[in-house]
Amino acid sequence: MLCAAARADTIVLKNGDRIQADSAQERNGRVEYTLGDNTMTIPRSIVVRIEKGPVYGPAPSPAAATPEAPPPHEEMASSGDLVSRVIHNGAIDAAAIKSIEEEGDSLRAAAANSIAANFEEKRLNYSAAARYLQSAIAFLPDHGVLLENYASVLLKLGQPAEALLRAQQAARVSPQSADAFLLLGYACYKNDHNREAIAALKKSLELRPDDKTRDLLERVERESKTEADFRQQESSHFTLRYEGSQAPDALRTQILDALEADYRDLSNDLGSSPRNIYVSLYTDEAFFDVTHAAAWTAALNDGKIRIPISGVKAVTPEMASVLRHELTHSFVAQITHNRAPVWLNEGVAQLEQGSSTGAIGPRLAALYVSGRQIPLNQLEGGFNDYSSAEASVAYAESLAAVEYIRATYGLSDLARLLQRLGEGQSVESALRSTVHGGYAELETEITNYLRKNYGS
Repeated sequence: MLCAAARADTIVLKNGDRIQADSAQERNGRVEYTLGDNTMTIPRSIVVRIEKGPVYGPAPSPAAATPEAPPPHEEMASSGDLVSRVIHNGAIDAAAIKSIEEEGDSLRAAAANSIAANFEEKRLNYSAAARYLQSAIAFLPDHGVLLENYASVLLKLGQPAEALLRAQQAARVSPQSADAFLLLGYACYKNDHNREAIAALKKSLELRPDDKTRDLLERVERESKTEADFRQQESSHFTLRYEGSQAPDALRTQILDALEADYRDLSNDLGSSPRNIYVSLYTDEAFFDVTHAAAWTAALNDGKIRIPISGVKAVTPEMASVLRHELTHSFVAQITHNRAPVWLNEGVAQLEQGSSTGAIGPRLAALYVSGRQIPLNQLEGGFNDYSSAEASVAYAESLAAVEYIRATYGLSDLARLLQRLGEGQSVESALRSTVHGGYAELETEITNYLRKNYGS
């Protein structure tokens, strides 16, 4: 439906997106634009043109980054009587599994453990699922479905190197399985083996056309093309990839030193130690070409930390803040097995980078007291489809929620909340077991916190 015409400028981006702004202008190699009281900038290199004049209707949302294809899951065939022996009264009967194993039938023993693994996986308890699948494979070492499922669970546990070994085995024993090659491609990509990932994903598509597999293939191909001539530098916990002419020695050293210092701090704060963290440095244009991120994005962590550095000669305080923010996402992903709602993920990242609600507290307080905030349970998904103004509100609310939890319950309970999610608890359940209330109570407490600190 068309709205009445309003005076506005439209920024046309090279990826086809359009940003409607109150005003826009070029300045120092960037495009600066305003939306209400907010002023944002984006690289000039990603802009086709600025259109002046009346524009109809609301501004389109920026494009979201291409999602990664989730690993497939298929249950091992088993009989109904076996299921009823292994699972009853809503729980796994460990004694029954042991009894079945002692019967001497490898197929039934493997199936019993597979049933238990599937039960735990549906409860999002991936650690327990992995243990049962490991037991199942001990009975049937070359069973394709078991190997695929084990690789899938290992990926969810943030163990890509181990997952790759199992995915390779699955593809060898099931050369006509599209799922096996999808998993292999996904695991290769997670291990930064893009050439092998492309070959495996193409094989999967030959066996079975699939849109999600094709999306993943296109993503890996874009990244591989962009990083074809990249060099590599390593530190204790990071692998840094960069284009030589765009990343001077001093800048790379400063980036790795900053990341290693942040790694030590985050390990102490959150109680986790992620392994094999990949960091890619891009020109502004290459960053948006690879990620398809929203125009307002300053950096991205989609399993790899991706940072645009055009014109940057040294790590500024602003860049150091961005590095710590993105690294925090790696820690949260490791602890929660990628199950953190986005508001919590972004809130923790902002808190760790040193942000506070101080500057925006009065406006946030007014928003909450009037009941016009975006409910937190609507902020569980990503913010990439939001306009810049909407995203600003979503990030501010995320910070307020996490700041309140830390101020009231402490950093240890915030870390415990992440751990509960990693153990398979729902967001509501994890909240109740740490901050003693679900979403409704949390919204009320945040409102009181903001009113007390900033007034209404």
